[in-house]
Amino acid sequence: MWNRNRLNNLFFLLGLATVVVMLFTFDVSFSELWQHLCHAGYWLVPIVGVWAVIYAINAWSWQLIVKSKCDEGEHVSFLSIYRLTIIGYALNYATPVGGLGGEPYRIMELSRTISKEHATSSVILYAMMHIYAHFWFWFVSIFLYLFLAAVGDLALTPVLMVLFFLAIVLCVTAFALFIRGYRHGVVKMLMSWVARIPGLRGWGRRFMSNHEQTINEVDEQIAALRNQDKPTFYRSFALEFFSRIVQSLEIFFMLLLFDIDCGGGFTGLMLTFLHSVLILSFTSLLANLIGFLPMQLGVQEGGFVLSIAALGLSAALGIFVSIICRVRELLWIALGLVLMKWK
Repeated sequence: MWNRNRLNNLFFLLGLATVVVMLFTFDVSFSELWQHLCHAGYWLVPIVGVWAVIYAINAWSWQLIVKSKCDEGEHVSFLSIYRLTIIGYALNYATPVGGLGGEPYRIMELSRTISKEHATSSVILYAMMHIYAHFWFWFVSIFLYLFLAAVGDLALTPVLMVLFFLAIVLCVTAFALFIRGYRHGVVKMLMSWVARIPGLRGWGRRFMSNHEQTINEVDEQIAALRNQDKPTFYRSFALEFFSRIVQSLEIFFMLLLFDIDCGGGFTGLMLTFLHSVLILSFTSLLANLIGFLPMQLGVQEGGFVLSIAALGLSAALGIFVSIICRVRELLWIALGLVLMKWK
């Protein structure tokens, strides 16, 4: 049986291997990469630094959930949550299948301070909230694009209309599934699905039989958040959604770096920021639809190019944005690895 220290080392080596792989798989040479970094110049500071704010908002959202799950006498500081937030997202960037490395690590570390059931339910609830906010961000972005198209700022083609319709159907379906999960819990439902997969049926059934009480307790705690503590639910959701808006600043800074400001002034800057929101939304949608690749290798780059081109901007700008975002990811993954070893 592996202990926590061995698992910690395994996660660390996985993240370290990803950093090494990414350093040698950039789509540009190191000399071209250096030119892009020099072009970014001092703008790298706000581009990288805004993620300290984003992760703080994510940590605040998660801490609200943790507090709602903790019994009297259990306490986790904001700095501990902030540290685990950075590490968790670093591992999610590094692992395939949609980024499943961060959640087990968060549960393992959080259960040092609070009960395993509370740690598990809070991590699952936060992961659900994170994804739930993603779908709402995509859903709202569709209508933002339609509004900008209606005022003559963006073009609306028949192909886009079909894609938007499919995206709306996807989001509405996801909302229904999440509401069901928030009402009744999700662990038992997910394990029942696993138990139907060929090759995993025996293991899934044994797991459900051996841990039936724990699964029921975790599901009860998941359902309790929305059913019994709605203020915490909506505050956590609002923070997660707001973090996507703040994340758009990263792209906004890069557009300003290329002197793209839609004519300048308050109206021009606001329009540029709304374009940044759309670029982030459509890129993240594509990256999450094909989330089985570590760090969405190639998908994120293609997503940025397509999203930016759809707004009438140059493909070269899309390549620049994708490269700088990749560098930012590497820096924050490296910081996450350092925090794993620095208690």
